[in-house]
Amino acid sequence: MPWYKGDDPPSYKNQPKYLRDKATEIVNEVLKSTGNEGEAIATGLKRARECFEECPEEN
Repeated sequence: MPWYKGDDPPSYKNQPKYLRDKATEIVNEVLKSTGNEGEAIATGLKRARECFEECPEEN
């Protein structure tokens, strides 16, 4: 089931909005390929953080 912005898991609630939004995009892509929600949650947040560490001007 795809996620929508604002429909975040508890582990995302204290993250900045720009990070949650990017993580949600990544989660949906991981869900399409694996279907594993637990993996998608962890991967989404990790990759979103990496993205903004590499390109901080995007936030």
